[in-house]
Amino acid sequence: MAKSRARTVAYVGALARAARLATKPGGPSLGDRAVAVPRMVKAIRSGDYTGTSMAKLGLLLAGTAYVASPVDLMPEAVLGVLGLADDAMVLGWVATTLVEETEKFLDWESTVGSAGGADTVPSDVVD
Repeated sequence: MAKSRARTVAYVGALARAARLATKPGGPSLGDRAVAVPRMVKAIRSGDYTGTSMAKLGLLLAGTAYVASPVDLMPEAVLGVLGLADDAMVLGWVATTLVEETEKFLDWESTVGSAGGADTVPSDVVD
């Protein structure tokens, strides 16, 4: 019981850090970022967006699976609170990386992506 509480506290701490990054003034909300993830994956797979790679998305997915998995490199049953360290570090990396990648994608999308029309370049507008 105490171990699951400690694990939850570690997860909440990592997610809170990502939320602070996501809520900087003028930045996209967590909801906007979450909705953008499928578009980002689609744009990466099609080759339209080259700001990150499918390999990095694979690492994010693997990190998420690791945190959700009951199998740990440093098991809580043996190491107690120290066993939470690997999960907290992986979750912190996943959350921070996802925030950074969605930030870059949303910036790209607002200038040349599907939101503004991929065929329209601002300098091509005729008065």
